[in-house]
Amino acid sequence: MVKGKRKPFDEIKGMIIGHKKVLNVGCAGCVSVCYAGGMKEVGILNDQLNASFKQAGVEIQIDGYTVERQCNQDLLAELDKIAPQYDAMMSMACGAGCQYLAERFPKMPVYPAINTLFIGVDKEIGIFEERCRACGSCVLGYTGGICPVTRCAKSLFNGPCGGTNITSCEVSKDIPCAWYDIYMRLKEIGQLENIMKIREPMEWQNTTRGTFVQIGCEDRFAEKEKKTGFFSRIH
Repeated sequence: MVKGKRKPFDEIKGMIIGHKKVLNVGCAGCVSVCYAGGMKEVGILNDQLNASFKQAGVEIQIDGYTVERQCNQDLLAELDKIAPQYDAMMSMACGAGCQYLAERFPKMPVYPAINTLFIGVDKEIGIFEERCRACGSCVLGYTGGICPVTRCAKSLFNGPCGGTNITSCEVSKDIPCAWYDIYMRLKEIGQLENIMKIREPMEWQNTTRGTFVQIGCEDRFAEKEKKTGFFSRIH
């Protein structure tokens, strides 16, 4: 799940100053789970901004609205009748949602209120841990399901560095050595031979694909065109 945190208050305030009416759009998806951009967080930020601007004698109206997900154009449609009432919007979604919001309303400034951090898991309430960097070349099948890219401080692909303290990382004794954990996991599942398989260096320049098109999506688009008359094309 995508994890994010709210941008610094002064940064957000500086982006929207000069506007008269701003709509802060929350997302009930990933960022709501990590308490960064859901309905509650939209309300908190709006209260803080309105109070701060009022104290400074700045006339500005900041309202809030939360959609189910900002990364889906169909779910953004409910904003079509609301958005024209405002001269700017803020997005409390991840970077993808913010871009989709800006794409939906190309004539209106859309400002990000969230810093997207990583794809991770919930360790416990309020504590999130990176587990995937969307590198585009997953090696979990060879490393016992433990990601060396995110779990190793140096993102090493082929075994530990010389600074490992057996079970812990040289960065800190409180940080487990990813490759020690990989070794133990592979040993446990009877695949220890995998640790001797040398992996080619990651070509990081190839890891950011702008769009991933699922197999069969053209058929789904064609079916949607039949039902709605809306013309879609995948390039």
